[in-house]
Amino acid sequence: MTVSFQLFSARNFQPWEDVLKQLAGLGYQNVEGFGGVYEDPKAFRALMDQNGLSMPSGHFSIDMLENDFAKAADIATTLGVKTIICPFLMPDARPADKAGWVDFAHRLAAVGQKCADAGFKFAWHNHDFEFRALSDGTIPQEIILEHAPDIGWEMDVAWVVRGEADPFAWIERFGPRIWIAHLKDLAPKGECADEDGWADFGEGVMKWGELLAALKAQGQTRLFVMEHDKPADMARFARRSLQNFNQL
Repeated sequence: MTVSFQLFSARNFQPWEDVLKQLAGLGYQNVEGFGGVYEDPKAFRALMDQNGLSMPSGHFSIDMLENDFAKAADIATTLGVKTIICPFLMPDARPADKAGWVDFAHRLAAVGQKCADAGFKFAWHNHDFEFRALSDGTIPQEIILEHAPDIGWEMDVAWVVRGEADPFAWIERFGPRIWIAHLKDLAPKGECADEDGWADFGEGVMKWGELLAALKAQGQTRLFVMEHDKPADMARFARRSLQNFNQL
């Protein structure tokens, strides 16, 4: 299993030169990009190369992917990204009904085709809102996967749980679509309030042994990305998460 580290987790612990050196020293070989590291792709690639790090996947906004795909593709190529991921939809842009979500899925499918034509894979990354039922009972994540059948899914497992859905059921139904998994943990209720209730991987309440076994059984999840949306101590999070993963 290939492990990576979502650099969004380290956005408050710059400079990036120090972050990458620290990650490499802990044993990471891969990182996942986000918009905060794309300002100078050549310079960032040089920093990665200096630390023996690769970037097999990266997050790109739907706005850039739809309106300036050439720029996104150039950034991805420079950084060595193989899988382009759309990570989020702003609250004011989220559809209110099934028809709107079908339209959004078609937009993702169109981006996926552009990615394929340019030699990239393309996936959607979930949060919790995709699992909240619409007024007619339909689930946006189901609509996305149904109406954009050729794109992959970067499953953020803890966000599935925060969306009050069963990750095991989703893995069973859509396992072949889950190319990448985001691994972050949920703290016991009432703990880690300063970290928005998140926990380092393996330090919370998620059943990771069973979850990873379920993902591996599907055979399509190739990349496991450590993430924490608001770590108080990035080095602690990075170190403990990798240690816990290696012990499973």
